[in-house]
Amino acid sequence: MKNIYIIFFVLITLFTNNQVLALNFDTSIDAEIKQKYNSTKLENEVLPNLPKVPASSKPAYKNNTTIPKETSQETKPTITKVDPKDAIKINKRTKFQANSNQKISDWLSEGTLVSFTTTLPVYKKYVTIPSGTKITAMITDSHQPQITGNGGLVELKITAMNYNGKNYTLNGKITKANHKKIFFNNIKGKRKYLKGIANQVNNGEKFYKKSRNISGKLANNPIGVIFSPIPTVIGIAGYSICTILSPITAIGTKGENITIPAGSQFEIKLLDNAFIY
Repeated sequence: MKNIYIIFFVLITLFTNNQVLALNFDTSIDAEIKQKYNSTKLENEVLPNLPKVPASSKPAYKNNTTIPKETSQETKPTITKVDPKDAIKINKRTKFQANSNQKISDWLSEGTLVSFTTTLPVYKKYVTIPSGTKITAMITDSHQPQITGNGGLVELKITAMNYNGKNYTLNGKITKANHKKIFFNNIKGKRKYLKGIANQVNNGEKFYKKSRNISGKLANNPIGVIFSPIPTVIGIAGYSICTILSPITAIGTKGENITIPAGSQFEIKLLDNAFIY
């Protein structure tokens, strides 16, 4: 027992001496650093100064800054008044080949202005309208696809032309869009009513085929053969109902939207004579 106490006191003594030595060692190192170096000098004189950024190059942001949204809508041109007696006449039925400058879709509301740029010159007796001439149009009617199966609709009216820096009144219509003829100046999305009828009939046919398959599987079973005609009868009834009601159920089929990308080709035709200087 005495040996255990002796060992215990020896360990405490060694541990205490080691801590003291460690403290003395750390203190001596700290004193030596303070004698050789001046920490204030290191901080204020030795370290390089941070580069200064000129105030003009700092971005100035404000919390209430509003980023303007891009818009492709045309502004209404200022029309130059023309006296027909002193002006050059461009006969009605004159056609212009042009590309659209914006996307035209049935999402655009009535009154929206869009523009076109001619791709070919138009030669007249006293004037040549060069390619690159800007023509403005207004959307006079539009709607998105309807539940009656009708597609979207966009109707455009040609209202102005910029020639030699001046805007002149035009009255025209669109006769072609991407080489497709446009009747009554109405660009229409595809009507899907008939396609809706066909889809309903196809659904009835699929239901009938599934019922026939079920009847076939039941017929392979000695007990199921008794009930095998029932799925076929139900399938025939379902097919008949889908076919009979398809003209009514297809009414809810919407037509296609109209989306004509910018840069598409159009043909423009004048409905009245135009006059320019």
